[in-house]
Amino acid sequence: MIWLSFVSFFVALVAAGAIVRWLGGSAADYSDSMPQRFHVGDVPRLGGLALWLAITVSWLLGIWQTSSGDPGSLRLGSWVWWWLLALTPAAMGGIVEDLTQRLAVRYRLLLTGCSGLVALVLLGVSIPRLGLPWLDTLLHWIPWLGLGISLLAITGLPHAFNIIDGYNGLAGMVALIICLALAHVCIQVGDRSLAALLVCTAAATGGFLVWNYPRGMLFAGDGGAYVWGVVIALASISLVQRNPDVSPWFPLLLLIYPVWETLFSIYRKLARGVSPGVADALHFHQLIYRRIVRGVFHDDEARRVLMRNNRTSPYLWGFTMLTVVPAVLFWNNTLVLMTFCGIFGALYVAAYLGIVRFKVPHWLRH
Repeated sequence: MIWLSFVSFFVALVAAGAIVRWLGGSAADYSDSMPQRFHVGDVPRLGGLALWLAITVSWLLGIWQTSSGDPGSLRLGSWVWWWLLALTPAAMGGIVEDLTQRLAVRYRLLLTGCSGLVALVLLGVSIPRLGLPWLDTLLHWIPWLGLGISLLAITGLPHAFNIIDGYNGLAGMVALIICLALAHVCIQVGDRSLAALLVCTAAATGGFLVWNYPRGMLFAGDGGAYVWGVVIALASISLVQRNPDVSPWFPLLLLIYPVWETLFSIYRKLARGVSPGVADALHFHQLIYRRIVRGVFHDDEARRVLMRNNRTSPYLWGFTMLTVVPAVLFWNNTLVLMTFCGIFGALYVAAYLGIVRFKVPHWLRH
């Protein structure tokens, strides 16, 4: 597992460096008028290509290791091919959008949905239980409901990561933390094969982050967000499906920040009569950038924007750790996990409303 993670990190590092060196011109068409743009200059948005390449190489090497006697007892058999196949539609759709800026939201949603359908058909992923007796009974009598929830998760999580991918190191570090937390619990329950896939994904993310944070020389783009979303969604569902001791609320608490950000964004846009697919600059991380970090630096514009950008992400890393720590500690306790999900939702809404009304909570300023 360790050598596979080193390979994944190195491939991502080299591939990302090559993109920065030779494909910088691909960012020239990224419009300055886009509300989600918070940087100066042309920065390539092809980090997802480096991530996809690194994950593919390391997973295929894992298959080869298993076929050669499996010295690491990882059991990465032919089923990993189906993971790669499921990842392909979403990754390709995101990368095409990063290159052209012309792939409509509905088509990208369709492609992530295709990834979900491939996973359902070839991998048999499904939510087997929801941790509440009456809901579990309902799933037993209506098994297609579990399939529907799985399809929704695999289709939607890539777009949730895309929503929080606004600042250097934000989505990448959140994805890395979540992958490592999932891998930790996989090891606790003896699921080394799933842990290996997650550790390789975390290592690839680390290689990408070398170029992304703090200097912002490469962005993950839609491709990177979709790679993280599909892999983490598949791993979360598989972990719960394959290990009865793991509460289904464990991955939900781990992912509550991007999931809640997405649901809240849909709600506030619909409340204003705006389509949820329309980009805006009112996400939680964007408000932190504007209302908390904006007045710190007074150098030239490029340096000021870059430094504000870099100082925004740690606020959200801390916000993520508020859910990751209890999730890892209580991964088999549904009641406690549900309670922390509720606490996070309340804290998020309180902090958001406070920032919007220029009443920034004291704990957010420090």
